[in-house]
Amino acid sequence: MANPQKSKGDAYERELATYLNEQVFGEEQCQRAPLSGGGKSGIVIAGGADLVGTPDVFIEAKRVERLNVRDAMRQAERNIDRSSTSDVPVVITRRNREATGDSLVVMRMKDWKKLYRQFLLFNGKIKDEPRVVSR
Repeated sequence: MANPQKSKGDAYERELATYLNEQVFGEEQCQRAPLSGGGKSGIVIAGGADLVGTPDVFIEAKRVERLNVRDAMRQAERNIDRSSTSDVPVVITRRNREATGDSLVVMRMKDWKKLYRQFLLFNGKIKDEPRVVSR
């Protein structure tokens, strides 16, 4: 009999891939990592991201009721170190009975600030040169 927790996690990885393909990429670009048995390629990378085809981000997917986000982030960072990539580690999590779109996305402030700055630049909310603000 299959482990129900693993089955739940595997299903969440597939949900996330579908959600990102529909809501972000507009085509089938990302998928569950081959290591978990959901990928289409023959590549198997132990300790890799849970999803492949997500440029510049290294996704660690967690579907649990209670999550230690710091432990999950350390796991993602450890896996990044093993895979020799410069992707940004991101933990995406949801609880049971939550919609995929209500998942939480957790990342380090140093990574989030770059993302937010690019968003603001793109929308003309800030100028290209960063301001230095003293504390």
